[in-house]
Amino acid sequence: MSELLYRAAFGDRPDLLITDIPPDPRSRWLAAVALGGQGRYAAAATLLDELCAGPDPTMGALAASTRASHLRQLGGHAAARVLDGAALRLAARPDVLSDVLLGLAADALGLGRLPEARRLIAAARRLGDVGWRGEIRLCWVSAEVDLGAGRADVAVPHAERAAERAGAAGSVRHRVKSAMVLGAALAARGESADRQRARRLVEHAWRDASELGLLPLVWPCAMLLADLEPAFAPAHRRRAGDALRWVLRRADPIGRRVAGNSPWVPDPARLTG
Repeated sequence: MSELLYRAAFGDRPDLLITDIPPDPRSRWLAAVALGGQGRYAAAATLLDELCAGPDPTMGALAASTRASHLRQLGGHAAARVLDGAALRLAARPDVLSDVLLGLAADALGLGRLPEARRLIAAARRLGDVGWRGEIRLCWVSAEVDLGAGRADVAVPHAERAAERAGAAGSVRHRVKSAMVLGAALAARGESADRQRARRLVEHAWRDASELGLLPLVWPCAMLLADLEPAFAPAHRRRAGDALRWVLRRADPIGRRVAGNSPWVPDPARLTG
């Protein structure tokens, strides 16, 4: 069962239905990661809150960092920052510390604190080898910070490295998100050829995410396509609104609240009309 949960969280089956979950902490964390990838945030929160209160500091750090990631995906950067701060106090293993530092960097970006985000990225980079997940997340956050600073030319190489590493890692979810990040970076660079390539990448990412039920990736991909294909923008925004509404229905109360207050998350009613 643990192997199946790993495949759902970080492998080739992110679409697996998560039902019976073994009682050991690692299996419960893997299940929570997989549930979050599917947009089932309330179910994930139940498992993660339990792990945060448990006796194992490493699992507590991973759980708090994962819970923070889910809140960030709903635009709750301030709430995520609190959880990442708690995770930082528990993290000892380099790979876990990398997760936490990059989470804090993403929180800082969402709160408009670019110098702080850069310092945290530099700290994560100094950790050295933290495995394929750490490498990909470092590239994602580096690209996003450079995009936030209006430096698309610098963001693109980071995103290219993430896509290359994700393609070799075997994680479908990471591959889809890396394609989305690269598409966003290319679109921001603005050259005609870049935008054409971005459209192809994001369209494939949107289709894969839709077919696999990765709803937290469906709606941002659809929003990117609305920009890349203006003639079809209303249809893309409707798809984004439908996916986002589905996610919000399956979020816990904290997740719904932060999404409703976030400038980063659109109102699905305005997207679907």
